[in-house]
Amino acid sequence: MPVLTADAAIWLLLAAVPISFYVAWSDMRSMRIPNGSVLLLAAGFLVIGLLALPWKGYLAQLVHLPVVLAVGFVASSLRLVGAGDAKFAAAMAPYVARGDGLLFLYLFAAMMVGAFIGHRTARSIPALRNLAPDWESWSRRRDFPMGLALAGALVGYLLIALLRDAPALG
Repeated sequence: MPVLTADAAIWLLLAAVPISFYVAWSDMRSMRIPNGSVLLLAAGFLVIGLLALPWKGYLAQLVHLPVVLAVGFVASSLRLVGAGDAKFAAAMAPYVARGDGLLFLYLFAAMMVGAFIGHRTARSIPALRNLAPDWESWSRRRDFPMGLALAGALVGYLLIALLRDAPALG
């Protein structure tokens, strides 16, 4: 099964990094992932993926979007995840090569734990909380800004793909 190459990863990072940082910040600030950022991430793959991936790989990865969107729609309908989280996950899905699916799931699980612990810890430290006192995520006791973990997983995955396939330095 094909995995993402370093050449493709570096190009895909151009779209993923700024949008992912914005999504993480927005989700912590307002507990919302704007539709515009979801559309920009999907458009980034449509354009950059077409240039960075072989045609068959591009089409194979593009199929991930509607599949994850359908799964996310069901999960959101069952109130397992937020609608913005489901849409962002669907826009992220084409960035992940099928051969890297398990790697991505492990990375997402680790990011979820790390983001949850980091967010809850920061929320409990007044000096950190006061840096952004109006963030809605601080006051939501049962909710968590999943965009923080999703964005971290996407950028982390693309960096891993870049580093594992990059020529040895030296």
